[in-house]
Amino acid sequence: MSAAQPTVPVLHSEWIKIRSLRGTFGALIAILVATAGIQVLTAAAVGQAEADSLGADPLLGAFYGVNFGQIAAFAFGASALSAEFQGGALRTSLTAVPSRTRFYLSKIAVVGVLAFLVGQVAGLLTFVLGQAVMGQYAQSLGDPGTVRAVFGSGVYLTLMALFAAGLTAVLRSAAVVLSILIPFVVMVPFIVGQAAGGAAEFLPDQAGQLVMHLEFSGRLGPWSGLGVLALWVLAALVGGWVAVRRRDA
Repeated sequence: MSAAQPTVPVLHSEWIKIRSLRGTFGALIAILVATAGIQVLTAAAVGQAEADSLGADPLLGAFYGVNFGQIAAFAFGASALSAEFQGGALRTSLTAVPSRTRFYLSKIAVVGVLAFLVGQVAGLLTFVLGQAVMGQYAQSLGDPGTVRAVFGSGVYLTLMALFAAGLTAVLRSAAVVLSILIPFVVMVPFIVGQAAGGAAEFLPDQAGQLVMHLEFSGRLGPWSGLGVLALWVLAALVGGWVAVRRRDA
C-alpha cells in the first residue's frame, strides 16, 4: 500500500480521537441539533400566517437552520484538526503514522465521512420536522427540488466542515479559523454583492446554498454552485496537505 493511501487502523485511530475529544464530538452533534432544532423553532415562531417570512424562495426557507448548522460544521472541522497542534500531539501522531500524507488523508476522510452522515440526517430532519408545523403551507418530499435540497444540504454541511479542516491545517488554530470563516459567511457576501455587482455568487456559502434553492436567477445552478464550493474546499485541503508535509511538527 502506498504512503498516500489511508489504512483501516489509521482511520480507526482518527475516529477514536474525535470520539474522545468532547469539544470535537460535541460540535459534530451540534451540526444536527443546530440545523434541525433552529429550523423547527423558527418555523413554529413565524407560524403559518407568516409562512413567507423565511424568504422569497420557499424551498430555501425550509433549510433556514443550515445557516446555523454550518457554524457547527466549521467548529467540528476546525477542532478536529487543531487538536493535533496542541501539546505536541502532532509529534505523537507522526510517530505512530510516519507518512504525513497518510495521516492527513486519514484525518480528512474521517472528518468528511462523519460530517456527511450527520449532515444527511440533519438535512432530512430539518425539512421533515420544520414542515410538520407549517400546516397547509407545508412542502413535501415529493415536491420539485426537495430531494435534491435535502441531499444537497448534507453535502453542503460536509464541505463546510472540510473547508474549516483544511484551513486549520494551514493556520494551526481553530480560534483563528473560526474568526475568519464566521464573518466570511455572515458579512462578506453582502459587502461583496453590493460592491462588485454579484461577485458574491461565487463565494463558498452563496454558491453552495444554491443546491437548496427552488429558483435560480444567476450564472450558477444547484450543482454548479456546489461545484464552486467544492473548488474552495479543494484549495483549502491542498493547502492543508502542503502545510502538514512541509512544516515542523
